[in-house]
This record gives sequence, structure tokens and C-alpha cells, in this order.
Amino acid sequence: MSKNKEYQKRLHELIPGGAHTYSRGDDQYPSNAPTILENGKGAYVWDAEGNKFLDYGMGLRSVTLGYDNDEVSNAAIAEIHKGINLTRASVTELKAAELMISLFPWAQMVKFGKSGSTVTTAAIKLARAYTGKKFVAICAEHPFFTYDDWFIGTTPMDKGIPAENKAGSLRFNYNNIASLEKLFNENPNQIACVILEPATFVSPCVGCTINMLEKPHCNLCSNKEKNFLHQVKALCKKHNAVFILDEMITGFRYDLQGAMKLYDIEPDLATFGKGMANGFPLSALIGKKEIMNLGGILEEGAERVFLISTTHGSEMTSLGAFIKTVEVYQKQNVTDHLWNYGKKLITGMNDIAKSLGLSEYFEAGGYPVSPVYFTKDKDKNISLEFRTLFSQEMIKGGVLIPWVALSFAHGEEELKLTLQATEKALQIYKKAIEGTIKDYLVGSAIKPVFRKYN
Repeated sequence: MSKNKEYQKRLHELIPGGAHTYSRGDDQYPSNAPTILENGKGAYVWDAEGNKFLDYGMGLRSVTLGYDNDEVSNAAIAEIHKGINLTRASVTELKAAELMISLFPWAQMVKFGKSGSTVTTAAIKLARAYTGKKFVAICAEHPFFTYDDWFIGTTPMDKGIPAENKAGSLRFNYNNIASLEKLFNENPNQIACVILEPATFVSPCVGCTINMLEKPHCNLCSNKEKNFLHQVKALCKKHNAVFILDEMITGFRYDLQGAMKLYDIEPDLATFGKGMANGFPLSALIGKKEIMNLGGILEEGAERVFLISTTHGSEMTSLGAFIKTVEVYQKQNVTDHLWNYGKKLITGMNDIAKSLGLSEYFEAGGYPVSPVYFTKDKDKNISLEFRTLFSQEMIKGGVLIPWVALSFAHGEEELKLTLQATEKALQIYKKAIEGTIKDYLVGSAIKPVFRKYN
């Protein structure tokens, strides 16, 4: 048995699912994917047998500068030598809070956590406490908000969640303001908040003529009130609901000050995580003081809200990594690099697909800062089998690409390697379109994370 397979067996014996995040599970990768990884540096990872892969998973999108960025790692090590986690609030904690608020001056307070789930649930709790209302309106197209009941209860994987916990969450559709307005009308004075991501691979600027390959600058737009985010904000204001933007993926990627800067929108609360500390465990809830201060202790006689209280929320290693990550972003214009690299990648992939006559079956798209690729079968339907085949063939070319998460460590050499692997992968893809995919796909197709049964 190979070392990778041995480790895989041991993982499943000890850890439900074989990993601590479902998107790392075996069912999310083709059969030839590395089953366990040993280390990463820059844009590359190595498995337990020393095989090297150019990586586009980047720690589930949390690594935006590259694995083991020397400046960030050294900053984190310096915090370790300060004691990591002290009995009371630390100077590093205060500096991190001041830095976060300086990036988002519309907000006055911040609460740090270790995971995105922690801070999104805290935002929901604050919204309910602030408004006295119970329902949460969730964007149906956005894939993940938290592992807590208020979101998981809306997915097919709802076993173990009481029906009453599910009942508090309502779903609306992105870029369909009528669907949200309907919820407000059907539940008058009962919706505490609306939560959504600013954007995924679809722009909130319905009817906008700006090319998706270009960085949006809605502050220069005279028609921005038609932007979906601005419509949602207006509706929240009308119905006295809290407007929450989840910038877990877009924050510290689309722009150092979040996608909210690009779309010229200010929410009441916002949540961050992923790339804010280049892979170190850190998340943040920021917001207006009148809402955030409900979790405070200085207002004598006020009814208390138990917000976030975590032993490791003030752990200095991640906070120091965050401070240094922001410094590197500012020195190196990281987000501009991500936009430029992504534009080249999308264009290059689509040019290859076109040259092979596959434009109707394979397409790269989305915003360049966070590209996506779409795989279709011979009937031009979205296909997980063909997605698995593409990923399988890219791995043969040394590229691990379950999705496309870019980092500052992806440069011209990495782009060249990716496009070379893409050309070889799409040649096999073409054969599968013209023949039968069973002749080329080894093992099972990847499966949706949120499914009812294994």
C-alpha cells in the first residue's frame, strides 16, 4: 500500500469524513488526486510521497499571498514568543482591532473569531437582539454561511436539526429583488436581517455594460441604485432589518477593503475570514456601534447579549499574521496582481477551449480575481462527471485545481504551467465529448457537498 493510501485509510478510521472540512473530502476530488498533503510553499503543495503540485485550492481560499509567506510566518513566530494567548487583552489584539477599523471606517467596532461560522452566527444573533425579530433572510445561491442550524437547516443535509430551528430561515434569490420583497411582505415586521455575499461569479450590477474582466468601480457609476446590493440595502432600511454582507471569500481578495468598496456599499454588519491572515485561523465581525455594542459590558443596566466569547479569539499568532498580511497587501498591490493574473488565466483557458472547438462545453468565467470554470457534457448540460475528468487530467499535468483560488505567489511560470496542462486536459475532454466519458474517467465523479445521502 502506498504511503498516501495508508494515510487515507487512517484518516477515515479516526476522523468522520476523513478531514475537518467537507470540501477536503475524497468525494470532492478525482481518484488520482493526492489523498493527503505534507506541506506547501508559495503556490505549490507536496503530498506524503513527495509529489509536487501547483495548487489552486490554496487552503480553501484562505491563502492569498502564498503558502508560508516568509514575512507573515516570521510575524506569527514573533507573536508566539510573546506568549501566544495572554490572560487579558493584548497590545497585538488592540493593534489588530485598530487596523481592521481603519480599513473599514464605516464600522466602529470589531470582534475577532477563529472561523467564519462563528462570526456569521454572531451577526445573526446581534441582528435578532437589535431588532427583536426572529426571521433571517438568506441568499439561496450563496453556497455556505455557517455550520450552525440557521443555515444548515436550509440545505439537504438537515439531519439532526430540529424543525423549529429551520423555520427561522427564509431564502431569496440573488439579483431578484422581487423575491426578497416577497419575503418581507409575507412576514411583516418579522425579518431581523438579510445576509448575502456581495458577489460570486455573477455581478450584482444587473444590465451593467462593464466587462466582467475589469475591476468594477461603482462609486463612479451614476446608475448604482440599480445595483442589487443597493436595492437590498434600501429594502432593509424600509423594513428596519439589519443588512449583513458576508465577505468571507470576497474580502481581502476583491480589494483590501472588500468587495463593498468596489460596489460602493456600506452594510450594517460585515463578516470576514479566509485570506485576512494568509491561512492563519482568523475571522472578524465588524459593524456599526449601535448594533455591535449590544455585546458590550459598559452600559450599566442594559440587557446583555452573549456575543462571542472564545478562549482563542485573542490568540496573538493569527492577529500578528493579519497585521503583517495587510502590510504586504499594501506594499505589493496584491489585489491588483490577483485581478491581472486571473484575467490572463480566464482568457488563456477560453482561447484553448475555442481552438479545440470546446467553447460550448468548457468555459472559464467570473471575476478575474476569483475565476470559475464550467464543464458541460455533450448535451451542453452542466456536468460533475466532466468536471471530474478535467480535474483528473489537470492533476496528470501537475496542477491541483478543484476550484480556482489565486494567490500572490501565482506568477508567469505558474500561468504557463497551468495553460499547458489545460491544453492537454481539454484534448482528452474533447475525446470524451466525441465518444463516451466512461472511456476516460477513472473512478467516481465528484459529488455535491450538500446532498441528502452518501
